[in-house]
Order: sequence, then structure tokens, then C-alpha cells
Amino acid sequence: MIVGIYSSEPSKSSARRIGDMLDDAGIGSFSFSKNRHADCIIVLGGDKGVRNYFHKIHDSALPVLGISEGEAGGFLAQIDIREFPSYVGIFKRQKYTIEEVPRLGVKIDGKNVYPVLNDVAVFPSKSAMLMEHTLLVGNEEVWHDNGDGIIVSTPIGSSAYSMSAGGPVLFQDSGVFEIISVNSLDVTRRPVIVSDDSIVRIEDISARLHCEVILDGLDRYKVAKTVECTKFPTPARVIRLKKDSTAISALAKKVHLAEELLSMPPSSKLLLKTLEYEGAMTQKDLANKTLLPPRTVRLALSHLLKKGYVKKKVSIRDARQKIYEISKIV
Repeated sequence: MIVGIYSSEPSKSSARRIGDMLDDAGIGSFSFSKNRHADCIIVLGGDKGVRNYFHKIHDSALPVLGISEGEAGGFLAQIDIREFPSYVGIFKRQKYTIEEVPRLGVKIDGKNVYPVLNDVAVFPSKSAMLMEHTLLVGNEEVWHDNGDGIIVSTPIGSSAYSMSAGGPVLFQDSGVFEIISVNSLDVTRRPVIVSDDSIVRIEDISARLHCEVILDGLDRYKVAKTVECTKFPTPARVIRLKKDSTAISALAKKVHLAEELLSMPPSSKLLLKTLEYEGAMTQKDLANKTLLPPRTVRLALSHLLKKGYVKKKVSIRDARQKIYEISKIV
């Protein structure tokens, strides 16, 4: 068995730890390269690392094991690096399941961009501004709408941004995508569920300023008129080592936690969502990313630390700085 190890620069030391664990178990490994053969890939960096891998490696059918470097569990990476020694034997014997996660292929003004795992969102480049668009499924017009924007989501993405925007949660094997009009001026507008074989087109996109397409909450692309979403031919193949660690079990934990978060201050919710998408950050980074005043960030972090939703650790690069990361599924 040969394993490729994919990691970003901050995860290099963790990659060496994983390599040593694999060597001790008699499993060959190497730092990931597209030109070398591997039976599967280990991706470090939690859910964000797994998303980044599939954004860059579009057509790979190799199964991927996502590993996080903190206590936070996720939907794509549900094994922590400290747990891995307990599962390396199962991994070596390949006594795991492989979950096929559907992806969305995306075209912006006729040009292909990378496929996404969670969602495609179209919004004005500046908040608090209306966007006009027409939604078509196949060749049939579904609506012409004015609102804050629109989201097209996969089943695994349905528990993220689209759920916050009022969309339903989809089961992983449901074979559908969902479309949510965000804060439509039409109060009767409701989310739409379509077959994952559908061609979803968002046309006649316009706002007072230019509009942007946001892919998986990460990258932004300027759009002139049209976005097209279809099921990407190659699903993401995700290794599940834990029998009770499926997307549904992670979702159940997230839904339970959501009940606890209802009374949380908005600033704390914003910090949690930022840490979920961006990974571990310093207090200064959080203030810059969220545009919240430093005092508000400090008070929100104090609340999250007290509740146990976030943990604090010393930065390896600068011992004077503290890094904050999620310590529960949120």
C-alpha cells in the first residue's frame, strides 16, 4: 500500500508525523505528487484542507482520508491526528468505507472553474445591495428575482451556508441539489430542490455594482451575466474509518449544537463561522477578517472559550501570539 500525503506549508510538521506513523505500520508514503502512483491520499488541514485538495485535483478518483490537526471534527475530515495511531491498523487492512460526495461543476460566463464540494453563491460585490437574476432549471424559467443573492448547494453543503439562509438539510445519497434565494423581495419565495442531473443556470445577473461568484466560501470571481452549475462527473471519494462517523452522524451533532447556539451573541456566531471556514487564526486576524472592533472580538472569544466552543494555543511561529480554533463541530 502506497499513500500520498497532501499538506499545506503550515502542516508540514504534521505531515512528517503522519509519515512516521505510516512507516511504523509498514505503509509506504511520500509527499503528494500528481505524477506518482498512490493507492489513496491523506490530506491534512481538516475540512478546509480536503476542500483545497479537491479544488486543485479536479479529476482524481483516488480515495482521500482527511485528518484534522485540532480537536475539531468535520464532515470531510473526521479523524484527528492524535487519533490516527488507533486507526492505522484498520487503514492498512483497508477495512474502511468510501463515501462518494457529489460535486458541482461551475461555469462563469461560459468559462469553467474548479468544481466545488459545498456551494456556489452569487452576490453583489458590496453588501446591503439588491441583485437581480433569472433562475432556469434545464430550459425552464423558475423565477425572476430581486434579493441579496442566490445559493446552489450540494447535499454536504446543505448543512453549511444554505442552512443558515433557510434551506433544508439534504441527506448525502438523496441525488439532488438545492437552490436558495437569499432574502428575496418576494416573501413567498422558497428553496427549490432539483435532481442532480439538472442543468442550473443563473442568468441576467445584475446589481448597481458588479456581482461575484463565491465558491465554497473561499474564492471570488467577477461575473458579468451567467453562472451554470451541473453535477461534476467525478465525485469526491472520502474514506470513513469510524463506523459511526458519517456525514449524517456529523450532521446530527451539528444540529444538536445548533440548539445550544441559538442564544449566542451575533459576534460569537460570526467568529465561529469564520474559524470554520478559515481554520485557526489569531485575534488580530479575526478582527481583520470579520471587521469587528478588537474589543468585540476579545469579548466574543472570551465567551466562546468559556463555553468550550473554541480552544486557545500558542503560535509555533511566534510564542507571543495565541491562535484560536474550533474545539467542537460547528
